[in-house]
Amino acid sequence: MTLDNLKRSLEKSLIIKKGKYRYMVHPLTDGIPYIEPDLLREVTDEMRSYIKSFLPCDRILTIEAMGIPLASALSLDLNIPFVIVRKRPYYFSDEVEIHQKTGYSEAKLFVNGLKKEDKIIIVDDIISTGETLKSIISALKEKKVDIKGIVILFDKGDAVKDIEDEFHVKVVTLLKIDVEDDLVKIKNVS
Repeated sequence: MTLDNLKRSLEKSLIIKKGKYRYMVHPLTDGIPYIEPDLLREVTDEMRSYIKSFLPCDRILTIEAMGIPLASALSLDLNIPFVIVRKRPYYFSDEVEIHQKTGYSEAKLFVNGLKKEDKIIIVDDIISTGETLKSIISALKEKKVDIKGIVILFDKGDAVKDIEDEFHVKVVTLLKIDVEDDLVKIKNVS
């Protein structure tokens, strides 16, 4: 895995502060300034190679909003439907409500279109504190959804091992990153 486009794109990422939190602004985590097709293709090709090890599955699950471009491309490529964890309710009978708490916000999330014993793979753009992902996994496990694996683009924290240990699910991240001196530093490549 080289991920040259992705690595170059990280060099151009801006860093902003949200309170005490240093936030990376990147095309695949924020859609800013725009997502280049070659970058999206490179990343989803790499993600696909990991997803194939978790197959078969019934659905790809992603989280609104920036997991959607990744899940869309992967859904088309693998011919697997995807569902989106949304930020607003639709009040369908199968809707699962998820209490989300992150390093900088607290909210409710909602997912529809899953049933007991569905096999899913979770795809997302970034994991930092892991709190959103933990909340989603807990809610889905309570509903008896089978999480086959998790594939995330960026790991910007120390939550992956905790999630694997607590929920007994494999988490693959493509790049371990950190923000130092207002620059994105690549710490590790999967």
